[in-house]
Amino acid sequence: MWARGGVLKSGRIWLRIALLALAGLGVVTAVAGVAGIARASEGPYDLVRQLGRVLVLVENEYVDPVDRGRLLEGAIKGMVAELDPHSSYLPEEDYRIFEADTKGEFGGIGVEVDFRNETVVVIAPIEGSPAARAGIRSGDRIVAIDGSPVRGRSMQDLIRRMRGKPGSPIVVSVSRGNDDKVVHYPLKREIIQVASVTSRLLDGGIAYIKLKQFQSGTRDELVRAVGQLRGEAHGTLSGVLLDLRNNPGGLVDEASAVADELLTGGVIYTTRHRGETVDSVSAGAGGALSREPMVALVNEYSASAAELLAGALQDHKRATIVGAPTFGKGSVQSIIDLPGGAGLRLTTMRYYTPGGHAIQAQGIHPDVTIQSGAIDKNLGPIRESDLENHLAPEGAAAPESKPSERIVEPVPDGGAPPATIDLPRDVPRDPTKGKDFALSVGYQILKGTLKP
Repeated sequence: MWARGGVLKSGRIWLRIALLALAGLGVVTAVAGVAGIARASEGPYDLVRQLGRVLVLVENEYVDPVDRGRLLEGAIKGMVAELDPHSSYLPEEDYRIFEADTKGEFGGIGVEVDFRNETVVVIAPIEGSPAARAGIRSGDRIVAIDGSPVRGRSMQDLIRRMRGKPGSPIVVSVSRGNDDKVVHYPLKREIIQVASVTSRLLDGGIAYIKLKQFQSGTRDELVRAVGQLRGEAHGTLSGVLLDLRNNPGGLVDEASAVADELLTGGVIYTTRHRGETVDSVSAGAGGALSREPMVALVNEYSASAAELLAGALQDHKRATIVGAPTFGKGSVQSIIDLPGGAGLRLTTMRYYTPGGHAIQAQGIHPDVTIQSGAIDKNLGPIRESDLENHLAPEGAAAPESKPSERIVEPVPDGGAPPATIDLPRDVPRDPTKGKDFALSVGYQILKGTLKP
């Protein structure tokens, strides 16, 4: 059966569309001819004109009426997303969510989650949050929100669904372990205030400091935590165990401010734009934790600004880096306000460690490498170099760990090593008595009972 789509006339241009429907197979073939339009590129704005033509065709010929604003917004999103995995156009609502994340305060249920392969895994419920009070646990898989499956939805869409007005109801459905049974948790959203720094004093006067992400005020949180720890230790700390595992990064300015508290001076990082060095950020003297022996823990989920900090500590030989090679996100995204409340997150620079090593798609290689695993072993770690259309590395690679420096976690009975990472509240004062192997190794290095 033939169905003729009609004839559009614009000046001397005639466009005829013929649709051929194959009965029983549901296949439609479109045949179009445009007279008077050269196939060869005629100038820099040809594709813009092409966009206009396609927009007119869709508005006039699509099976249902369409929203022009939605179409053009989708075109902008697609254009920016074509650049690399971290550049994005943020419509007004998405931009508000992004800004709330950087401030560490938003309305939601209080879970840290990992988006992998269309699976949403709970890294940890935030202490005291609706999710924590209801019994949602680390490792739970969120399968539906308000009865709508999460599979196939974008990360931004899922964040929008979990966030909302404080007091508004939400039902989160999760599966646990190998059990296919789904548990439904009716919750009410609350204002969630996320602390980016947690700490405790370990036996022997060693400070354990967990940096969960870099947001507004992280450096100030760190200084307050150091003051409290010094008070508990009667003024003297014998070492610092800095935990950067699962830290996805955040604000680079806050990361460099933290580095300034940990270093006695020197370059923290440099940035390059199209091969040219455009900025060099250095630390001053007199940081709050610039003298004590230090071990920094990293893993495959340590990314971006967390890698920047780890690279600075490693190149200045300020800390022994312990853990798994990091994610490898060494690019800087500039945040640009746009009219109408929208925003643009655009990759504008690559950043480099003080020694000139490129982090992008290569990551930081620890001084002491420990085998680790994903929170859900069926998913496995995914790094920047695994992402489609990732930005290519440029410059010197990070130095590889020496074979003699590799430590592999003991495997009981030939099984897979546990991937346990203690939550800050569960960290024992003597980490050698806990289940977190990397934490135990870092603690032993600081105690002098294990050579790095």
